[in-house]
Amino acid sequence: MKESLIIIAGPCVVESKEMLFETADTLTSILENKDVEFYFKASYKKANRTSYNSFTSIGDEKALSYIRETGEKFGIKTLTDVHSIAEVELAARYVDVLQIPAFLCRQTDLLLAAGKTGKTINVKKGQFVGVNTMVKAAEKVERGGSDRIFITERGTFFGYHDLVVDFRSMIQLVNLGYTTIYDATHSVQQPSIGEQSGGKKEYIFPLAKAAIASGVNGIFFETHPNTEKALSDAASQLPLDKASEFINVLLELYGKI
Repeated sequence: MKESLIIIAGPCVVESKEMLFETADTLTSILENKDVEFYFKASYKKANRTSYNSFTSIGDEKALSYIRETGEKFGIKTLTDVHSIAEVELAARYVDVLQIPAFLCRQTDLLLAAGKTGKTINVKKGQFVGVNTMVKAAEKVERGGSDRIFITERGTFFGYHDLVVDFRSMIQLVNLGYTTIYDATHSVQQPSIGEQSGGKKEYIFPLAKAAIASGVNGIFFETHPNTEKALSDAASQLPLDKASEFINVLLELYGKI
């Protein structure tokens, strides 16, 4: 029997409790009675910012408490990023899944610490590494003690301010037996193009469909009720009112593969 499609979705960063609740309410309504393994994603802090002036956090424990409250209110699993061993220990008390950001995918101590929590660990594939590096990253998490690992493809550097998606890497990771996720929104970014990264939203749908056709286990996407006013990744987040159409397209295609 084919496994359920994994969907990791939510806003880029915690801006307010109200925004988290609105986003989670919409997503859970869309996914009701659908064969999906869902994780609600929100970063409690953005450590890797294009500009000093970019938004980072409303406060670490405050943001984490809002994520936990969202998970409890809507009965859903939650995911957030961590950037250091201290953050692993803090965030593990609030969420179900810890995410290793792409720029930190080679940090041995961080990967081991995440693995030691025994939680599901989502390792973002660095824009500068190949499949072999990600296999080694997964092995580090396993050495730490976690046997539930996702590897997420999010594009590869293509010049200074653009990314390209190499679907071969996803196929290779799937064939190696890893739970492989495609990040549909970060993959269309144009990194560090201004005060915030830019993005080409028109490619979200077609590239995600191509990823499903490539055999991935799941799709990651960031979504916001009002993308124009989003405090982070405004140019690449999927508008929340497009989430229903997006998910339905993915599930229809996933069912045919």
